[in-house]
Amino acid sequence: MAHVKSGGATRQHAQRAGKRLGVKIFGGESIKTGQIIVRQRGAGFHPGVNTDKGRDFTVYATASGNVKYRKLNGVKYVDVVTK
Repeated sequence: MAHVKSGGATRQHAQRAGKRLGVKIFGGESIKTGQIIVRQRGAGFHPGVNTDKGRDFTVYATASGNVKYRKLNGVKYVDVVTK
């Protein structure tokens, strides 16, 4: 006999909350030391001038100033230009 055994099985998984990833401070906006600029999985954005990368690939500011995004040879960098 033909059976459809696992119908609706995907609806039985628990819903998980989103991780709130993405760009938090956009280009041209001011930022203070220690503030998070980008939360990400993997190195989509690389730290540039006055920024650093946390162990979960979070890019954060090491100085106060304005955020600037740039692309060099296909690699995206995040900089903080001090005032």
